[in-house]
Amino acid sequence: MGLVHEIDFGTPASKSEKQVTLTVDGFEVTVPEGTSIMRASMDAGIEIPKLCATDMVDAFGSCRLCLVEIEGRNGTPSSCTTPVAPGMVVHTQTGRLKDIRKGVMELYISDHPLDCLTCAANGDCELQDMAGAVGLRDVRYGYEGDNHVRAKNDGAENFKWMAKDESNPYFTYDPSKCIVCSRCVRACEEVQGTFALTIEGRGFDSRVSPGAHELFLDSECVSCGACVQACPTATLTEKSVIEIGQPEHSVVTTCAYCGVGCSFKAEMRGEELVRMVPWKDGKANRGHSCVKGRFAYGYATHKERILNPMIREKISDPWREVSWEEAIEYTNKEFRRIQYQYGRGAVGGITSSRCTNEETYLVQKLIRQGFRNNNVDTCARVCHSPTGYGLGQTYGTSAGTQDFDSVEQTDVALIIGANPASAHPVFASRLKKRIRAGAKLIVIDPRRTEMVKSAHIQAEHHLALKPGTNVAVVTAMAHVIVTEGLFNEAFIRERCDWSEFQDYIEFVSDPRHSPEEVEKLSGVPAETIRGAARLYATGGNGAIYYGLGVTEHSQGSTTVIGIANLAMLTGNIGRPGVGVNPLRGQNNVQGSCDMGSFPHELPGYRHVSGDAVRDIYDSLWGVKLDEEPGLRIPNMLDAAVDGTFKGIYIQGEDILQSDPDTKHVSAGLAAMECVVVQDLFLNETANYAHVFLPGSTFLEKDGTFTNAERRINRVRKVMTPKNGYADWEVTQLLAQAMGLNWNYKHPSEIMDEIAKTTPSFALVSYDRLEKMGSVQWPCNEKAPEGTPIMHIDGFVRGKGKFIRTEYVATDEKTGPRFPLLLTTGRILSQYNVGAQTRRTENVAWHAEDLLEIHPHDAENRGLRDGDWVRLKSRAGETTLRAQVTDRVSPGVVYTTFHHPDTQANVITTDFSDWATNCPEYKVTAVQVSPSNGPSDWQKEYNEQAQQSRRIAGHLEAAE
Repeated sequence: MGLVHEIDFGTPASKSEKQVTLTVDGFEVTVPEGTSIMRASMDAGIEIPKLCATDMVDAFGSCRLCLVEIEGRNGTPSSCTTPVAPGMVVHTQTGRLKDIRKGVMELYISDHPLDCLTCAANGDCELQDMAGAVGLRDVRYGYEGDNHVRAKNDGAENFKWMAKDESNPYFTYDPSKCIVCSRCVRACEEVQGTFALTIEGRGFDSRVSPGAHELFLDSECVSCGACVQACPTATLTEKSVIEIGQPEHSVVTTCAYCGVGCSFKAEMRGEELVRMVPWKDGKANRGHSCVKGRFAYGYATHKERILNPMIREKISDPWREVSWEEAIEYTNKEFRRIQYQYGRGAVGGITSSRCTNEETYLVQKLIRQGFRNNNVDTCARVCHSPTGYGLGQTYGTSAGTQDFDSVEQTDVALIIGANPASAHPVFASRLKKRIRAGAKLIVIDPRRTEMVKSAHIQAEHHLALKPGTNVAVVTAMAHVIVTEGLFNEAFIRERCDWSEFQDYIEFVSDPRHSPEEVEKLSGVPAETIRGAARLYATGGNGAIYYGLGVTEHSQGSTTVIGIANLAMLTGNIGRPGVGVNPLRGQNNVQGSCDMGSFPHELPGYRHVSGDAVRDIYDSLWGVKLDEEPGLRIPNMLDAAVDGTFKGIYIQGEDILQSDPDTKHVSAGLAAMECVVVQDLFLNETANYAHVFLPGSTFLEKDGTFTNAERRINRVRKVMTPKNGYADWEVTQLLAQAMGLNWNYKHPSEIMDEIAKTTPSFALVSYDRLEKMGSVQWPCNEKAPEGTPIMHIDGFVRGKGKFIRTEYVATDEKTGPRFPLLLTTGRILSQYNVGAQTRRTENVAWHAEDLLEIHPHDAENRGLRDGDWVRLKSRAGETTLRAQVTDRVSPGVVYTTFHHPDTQANVITTDFSDWATNCPEYKVTAVQVSPSNGPSDWQKEYNEQAQQSRRIAGHLEAAE
């Protein structure tokens, strides 16, 4: 085991299909047209010295180290900026080139500290490597003159010396080591798209800067790490490398934050994680990252992590640490007692969208085979179940249709109910790059998000609709496309059911769906709707990306159906650059759905009532599966309050903080007799738990995650589980205690069982994933290498199905008591309920949830920026600080849900999607008023949480 090395080819690969042959140092090499000489030389195994070139960004040609000689041409052109030509003869090493390179390196070193032995980059410094490569042995230019290196010079102040910037929590900036190669500036522009860095000064005085006299922390930098990764010296260095030293081995794994599913090299010293570096061969992220995946891994070793199993008889008791054996046996006995006393259906479980496919599969298997019922649900239903229903009904399969690479061929992107810049930042960077290259953007969102306007991008149309009117606006767009004859008749006749289409156009052509009528409901000007519809229908390849702002509504499923209708109407499905793409929230939301985490579906989205499907599992598991769907989470909580549901096994899910109507959740949990929580920390749900089973992080286990593009990626163990077991092993211990004959030795065996029983995973195996890096399901005999793009020749269901999308106003209405509409979302630096990110340095950017309120609404209430406000709905109230901003429209307020101190879901109601019970988080009627601090409920909640987290033994030690 050693460091996994990636080759830096110096310049990006050419995508041309035409091949060109040239000669480099006597070797013939054939490469695609448009390839640089530098990259062609690397293909021939000849490495040309370079400093400003890296294959993550376009060639720049500033360092003058990579010069070559070309027969028949004058001068010494830079190999990074010179494209190959047929028959070209290149020399990379001549006496003349050696002298030039040595002179150039001498100039670099003359203004660079020579503290190599104590430098954090020692062993990983390209400047050091290049000095060796060009044979530099001494520097003729002394240190005594003008330089940026020493604070003192001949006893006098050196005003050119610049202090280090340590403000960023994750990396340090040392301007004295900057060689002005501009790689960081270009990475910030081309890869990230933030444009936060610039070169300040001219000539000898030029240095990289995050803005005029600004510190990194105060600048527009989003801490994605692209600049640190691009830096060839110790100018930008991870603080972890400075503290720990250079890594000695690395393992490629998958990030455990959002549904983009970025691949990373976990670089280690022994069992200590030094840094996470984005993996260039990762097909989801292509070598890029965000602040969470790149830096926010410290929660894995946080002091609040629970490493020993604990039990207690009553939730008012302190926790008692016990052995694994005692905790597992106690859990088994309690579940058996409850089932004997209250019936087989009195227990159930919740799978995790944070855990691996294999772990999720085992939890639903335990419930179906061990508990003998279908009472299994997951947070994925709380966020994306309308995707499953809507796309299942229209197309026949419940998943995104494209891979992320497809965005490079998109001409018009329509984003609805999503803010990728905050929630899916690596995908957002790729989309922004495409928009800067000329693609057009339409945003449908109540807020003016970063996607509407930010550095060098601007949406053509922003439809700032009233929350809850998605269906009306999407149907109005379809109305324009149909009534103006912009639909793709050839596609519809070939690929869709024509009679259903006829019925649909009769419905959608009705004048009540016109933009003029819908303007009255949505507040979006009719001309804006018409402009957006025309652009999407006629602008070339049109791709739709949507998020929880679509699904978390009482009409979430209807909106997904409306989106599917738009794509079919215009023929924007089944090829690169188009499609319907749900941006999944958590790292394994897609996988937890695939693995059968719903009470009505077995793995692969097959209904539990199907005899043939149940037969597969009946014969393999040796039990007769229940053919009746089980209870969803809200039903479990209702049944608990009614006294018929008494025990629950919750793996890696914090329903008290993340599910709607917090008081309803707490009442349901409080009514249960055995709540088992398996997690990393004593989360909010654990306040009501009787058994706590310590969980393991993604760094401590093997398995797979499935991202938003259906990509199955390997998760690889990089350190020993601190609690003693990976999560799948804990579930197996519980199954064995229940008398089930489970003997998995490795997660690969669980995947083999998944493949054996689930058609879309039929050819998925760890061997195949090792060979291919990753695959996108379906991966079976028809598609042995996976399916990057769905529905190419026909829909999974056969003919595409147009379905009417009648707008029904939500039951949640504003009025004199609650005149504003609250909608919720995420912020870049924090993640979901914040259990992980709040335990990292990410709190530097977002230490509390804030309420965004429009200046008009704030003025009417006498509120100023930073004031404490009371946020009250029909369901409950909480307090938080106000942020006065015109990013929200008048009448709309917005907050995040990352901090349990706020508990935004105390406010949300129990209204939900008509088809899937997905909660309506995005529309809550509220009133906002001045406050002087936390509400009574917040005080009571905090007291109860403190009491609930007492651990016997730790209490005595503290006293």
